[in-house]
Amino acid sequence: MSSLRKPVVTGVIDPTENPIRELVDALQEALEATKGVDIVRIDVRGKTSLTDYLLIASGNSVRHLVALKDAVLERAKSRRVRPIGIEGEDSDWLLVDFADCVVHLMRPETRAFYDLERLWSVGPEIESP
Repeated sequence: MSSLRKPVVTGVIDPTENPIRELVDALQEALEATKGVDIVRIDVRGKTSLTDYLLIASGNSVRHLVALKDAVLERAKSRRVRPIGIEGEDSDWLLVDFADCVVHLMRPETRAFYDLERLWSVGPEIESP
């Protein structure tokens, strides 16, 4: 878990569970269910103190990106987790920040231009579905 920021969680969490990994799994499932394209999970623990995981997915249109964002927010809400920030409403790049997981939703052209996978993947930490 990042030492600088904590996710906003309500309710009781079983200490034997790994709530961050389970949240990332749930968010990835939401992206898959909403037909996110080329979903990639990057473990950035030890590379930055800003977050533990990045989830990156492409959408075919701005409307699709908004649907992906809504699905991620709904899945997080069902787990009693709220984002600490959302950036880029109705644009080619949406970001949903859950502190320990940051979700990047981009049009393919934007994703290719910024190439976050290459930027953050110095080791074999990229996990594909």
